[in-house]
Amino acid sequence: MSAHWQEQREGGSRASLGLLIHAALRCGRGFILFCLYPITLYYFLKRGAERRASRDYLTRLFGRPATVWQVLKHLHCFAVTMADRIYLLAHGERDFDIEVQGLDQLQQCIAQGRGVLLVGSHQGSFEVLRALSARCPEVQLRVLLDKQKTPAITELLESLAPEVGEAVIDVSRGGAAITLAVAEACRAGSMVALLADRGRAHETLRKVDFLQQPAPFPIGPWLLANTLQVPVVLCFGMYRGGRRYALSFELFAERVEIPRDGRDRAIDDVLRRYAQRLEHYARLEPYNWFNFYDFWQQDEAQPVAMVRANTVSEA
Repeated sequence: MSAHWQEQREGGSRASLGLLIHAALRCGRGFILFCLYPITLYYFLKRGAERRASRDYLTRLFGRPATVWQVLKHLHCFAVTMADRIYLLAHGERDFDIEVQGLDQLQQCIAQGRGVLLVGSHQGSFEVLRALSARCPEVQLRVLLDKQKTPAITELLESLAPEVGEAVIDVSRGGAAITLAVAEACRAGSMVALLADRGRAHETLRKVDFLQQPAPFPIGPWLLANTLQVPVVLCFGMYRGGRRYALSFELFAERVEIPRDGRDRAIDDVLRRYAQRLEHYARLEPYNWFNFYDFWQQDEAQPVAMVRANTVSEA
């Protein structure tokens, strides 16, 4: 039985991560990219769960057994985007070529003054959202982040840009505190970004089709959107090799409506639409999917409510 993704250990010690960040800033990106080849090979050999999760995902995506080379390429792509977080936080977008699509739609939502919920996934780099600070400097970006999942890397990265750390809403604080913090940010006209493809332990999940098989997605982000009644925009920051990233914004809904009558059907419809966009980007950039655990079979021993999307729960 696979472990829940929150039980996966953080990669690297605080000292080794600190050394990596120091070397990245002192020696430059070219040197770090060279170092990532042996690092990728090490993790391929030592982290069996992540290796198997990569192979399973790529096999589903390509419709044939994934090769060792494809798994290595997948892990290396993840390593590059993680390293690039250092430069994006320390220097902004100056070292990168970031193509932005859908910015006009996002700015129209911002202009309403109600706040905007930016919903992403563990695909590509969420850090390229920092490019918004240069394009929309008048609007604050708040990010929902579990600081307890990877405390060492989070602390070290935030030391590069303290203002980024100050803008984080820590989801480990609990549901009510999160809702109040997000609602306050939206009332101030801010953008609030979150990832909606992973469920935390004890969070309610529902299954919808993703890559031809039902996969569990959390309903919490969409219940939050229903409470806030603000525009919801999907965002994807996909790595395209070299120094190139593509940051895309798509209007998902002017507001998410989940009525009491037909609640399950409404949630299923929202999750299905979200999963379809995740699959679109997975097929567009196959090696940008960074859920390195058994995504389709999360540990059902956890006390988590899981139901199929084509059923109606009794609640």
